[in-house]
Amino acid sequence: MRSVLGRRLVAIAGGSAVTAMVVLTASCAQEEEQAPETTTTTTTTTTGPQPTEKAPRLEPGGPNPFSPSVIAPPAPTATHPRSG
Repeated sequence: MRSVLGRRLVAIAGGSAVTAMVVLTASCAQEEEQAPETTTTTTTTTTGPQPTEKAPRLEPGGPNPFSPSVIAPPAPTATHPRSG
């Protein structure tokens, strides 16, 4: 009899949790007034290309400047004691 009561309590708690989530979601979903659309035109003048970063050049077939310069030593080889 305890298991039936426990199942009912769990079902009621789960149902009320789902209901609470639905109510919170519905209450928070409100449409707000949108600002009126306006068009603005701006003009900018540049004096020429000005690089912001000095990145290495990537050329097809050339060396990869992003590859590491340090090469790790090879892993040690281990022999199994039974392989003789």
